[in-house]
Amino acid sequence: MDLETLTGPERPGEPITYVVAFDSSPLAEAALRRAVTFADAADAAVVAVTAVQRDPAMARDRGWLGADESFDVGTVAAAIAADVHEIAPGVPVEYEVLDAYAPRGRVSRTVRELAVDAGATVVFVGSDNAGHVVGGLTSVGQGVSADDRYDVHIVR
Repeated sequence: MDLETLTGPERPGEPITYVVAFDSSPLAEAALRRAVTFADAADAAVVAVTAVQRDPAMARDRGWLGADESFDVGTVAAAIAADVHEIAPGVPVEYEVLDAYAPRGRVSRTVRELAVDAGATVVFVGSDNAGHVVGGLTSVGQGVSADDRYDVHIVR
């Protein structure tokens, strides 16, 4: 097997874009930090993406809503952007709003679509249970890592 087979085809002249699947978790924050570090070294762009479910309890758990706040997409989007910009000022945040009960498959498909729309070269995913193979990822990370339109960098 030659090096090109191992690393994938080169795309001369195309911009490099690192996309981070971001949900404000400590591992997503670590993935964002890693993407920014790599982007600085490679003169690449970084974009954070997330699927926002209309679930007030989830939004509160992630720190996007206060205990007494009702769900508002603008409030949640601003909180996500604030979390991203605390780590990486200026990194754009793209999101799509989903139903509160959207299944994991729909959430991961949305993140994949956002990544592709952003022109992802590499998607950075935080996962504490990645193990030694990508198939060990659970939840949204497994679906995101299965897409062959971009490379995946798993942060543990």
